[in-house]
Amino acid sequence: MPLGEILVTKGLITDEQLEEATNQQSSSERLDQVLVRTGLVKEREMLKVYSERFSMPVVELSESEIDRLLIRQVPSRLVHKYGLMPIKRNGKEIRVATSDPFNMYAIDDLRASVNMPVETVLATRTEIHKMIKAFYGVAGDVLTEMVADAGEIEVIDEQRIESEDLDVQMAQEASVIKLVNEILIEAIDQRASDIHFEPFEHDFTVRYRVDGVLHYANVPPEIRRFQNAVISRIKILSGLNIAEKRLPQDGGIKLRAHGREIDLRVSIIPMAFGEGVVLRILDRTAVNLDLHDLGMGGDVFERFDEMIHCPHGIILVTGPTGSGKTTTLYAALSSIVSSELKILTIEDPIEYYLEGINQIQVLQKVGLTFARAMRSFLRHDPDVILVGEIRDLETAETAVNASLTGHLVFSTLHTNDSVSAMTRLLDMGVEPFLISSAVEGVLAQRLVRTICPNCREQWIPEDPDTLPKDFGYKKSDVLYYGAGCRDCRNTGFSGRRAVYELLAFNDELREMILQRRSVAEMIPVGQKNGMRLLRDEGWRVVRAGHTTAREVLRSTKA
Repeated sequence: MPLGEILVTKGLITDEQLEEATNQQSSSERLDQVLVRTGLVKEREMLKVYSERFSMPVVELSESEIDRLLIRQVPSRLVHKYGLMPIKRNGKEIRVATSDPFNMYAIDDLRASVNMPVETVLATRTEIHKMIKAFYGVAGDVLTEMVADAGEIEVIDEQRIESEDLDVQMAQEASVIKLVNEILIEAIDQRASDIHFEPFEHDFTVRYRVDGVLHYANVPPEIRRFQNAVISRIKILSGLNIAEKRLPQDGGIKLRAHGREIDLRVSIIPMAFGEGVVLRILDRTAVNLDLHDLGMGGDVFERFDEMIHCPHGIILVTGPTGSGKTTTLYAALSSIVSSELKILTIEDPIEYYLEGINQIQVLQKVGLTFARAMRSFLRHDPDVILVGEIRDLETAETAVNASLTGHLVFSTLHTNDSVSAMTRLLDMGVEPFLISSAVEGVLAQRLVRTICPNCREQWIPEDPDTLPKDFGYKKSDVLYYGAGCRDCRNTGFSGRRAVYELLAFNDELREMILQRRSVAEMIPVGQKNGMRLLRDEGWRVVRAGHTTAREVLRSTKA
């Protein structure tokens, strides 16, 4: 019985749908491929029909144990060319997954290559491609031979460069474009915040920063041959000088991937064995801008929410680079934005665009700095001002003056804790009476990785003494850890959340600032006023089952 009639008999399609698919069928496309492509039949349902017709079992590759020794024996060229995934060895034959049982030539080619009998099982195309990428490496097909299209990525405003330089010409070849595109797509799919291209004497590595920790990308070693072409390709995309290889360069790329726009900030610096590249991925759709969902403890949230609704004053958010300060500030602005308020921001760069807020980008080349923008802001009748970072005395004094003249000012500082923000401002040269009068509060924060919900298991420490003394472990405490699974790449963690330390100013603290008292003297006063230290907040998150003690130790200090 023809396949179309079988599908109608099973009730998977109607006669009208069969006729529709037949009309769309080209001379080079089979009927089953048309039905799956148009969505009339799901691929998994089609596999079940194949299974009955050809007596081939359908398998779940994600649940299969893959034989890594067999992976090395099967040529990657055939794997990528035919979409075949080796699974394991059964005696003298090997088991291989395919999504197309009609392609007998592929099986014959593989059988001749490995000189062994081949048992064929069925799996979805998506699952097979995912496993090939995991075991044979990102862009492995590019580095062996050109095969199917790279996928869903498009560069916005790309320019073609005419040059006699071989590296530039190679960077514009389809194979190199595809190689770079696949690396970018893989990083975006893994929720990476940065991509690092690092040249060494005998290697060229690619690493992704996922949840704040760097991991090697599964890229085949053959990429070393494409090093100069890859870097030239990135320079072309970001509008940088291809010929300049002695000086650092900065640029940006706009991409459209998976239907959404993504910005990349590009930094290139010369190294001993070539140029090193770091791409910062700014995915506006991935950021959470709801203050309620940032993970603040109840008391911290209530006090911070009250603080950001003050009519005037300075609110500072402190922490190292990559600790989520910008996200917190944007969430704060999003919660207070209204038609009654005029909100202006000056940022370097603008990471996310916010509805109802006027945002300005720092332009050092034309002299538009934080301080100069702030002075102009005061003549623009704002209610709320956000200055991306207080870097110098001029910016600090302008921010203080803005707050004292009736404006609410948000900004960031790079300090280790909330109390140190006061000494940093004093060290810049801001007068103590100005700090005391202007600053309403300081929020310090760190990001910790959260335990993967798919492999989260209860953990009872065999030796509680190995836990930090300040944790204060009790037998009644229920702790958790991530055992590691495919979803979290066996790290045990998936995503991050912030831990916060909020210092709200009172009369006693203001008096201590006027007297230039030390950080060590101000911390107990802040605690008496309700401040919980970052480490203590971290232990609260551990006891709530969101992260591990080791992760808190990695991100905070006692």
